[in-house]
Amino acid sequence: MSSRFEAPPLPGAPVSPGAPVDALPGTVGLASVAVGVTVTVRYFAGARAASGLSSEVVDAGTLGELLELLGRRHGEPLARVLTSASYLVNEVSCRDRAAALPAGSTVDVLPPFAGG
Repeated sequence: MSSRFEAPPLPGAPVSPGAPVDALPGTVGLASVAVGVTVTVRYFAGARAASGLSSEVVDAGTLGELLELLGRRHGEPLARVLTSASYLVNEVSCRDRAAALPAGSTVDVLPPFAGG
């Protein structure tokens, strides 16, 4: 019997018998990677028009990760809006793209408004 911890392989992953846990596909560096949390994104005005949605639920660890994901998911029209939008995280203004998003939080995307 080996003194090394042996983990069962991930479904469908080719693994040699006795492979250490950190050698399993999909597990390298997991301890040091920030795991995304589920957040609800609410779109207003031009952001709603650009995304085609009033809201959606996504996984992201930081505000910056969320904005990158949304830009990739919805394309150039929303990506343009995101560059000038303001953001509320749980109803509090947030400008720091490195800010961690709390699990279950709501992020409001507010494009610039004009009016009077």
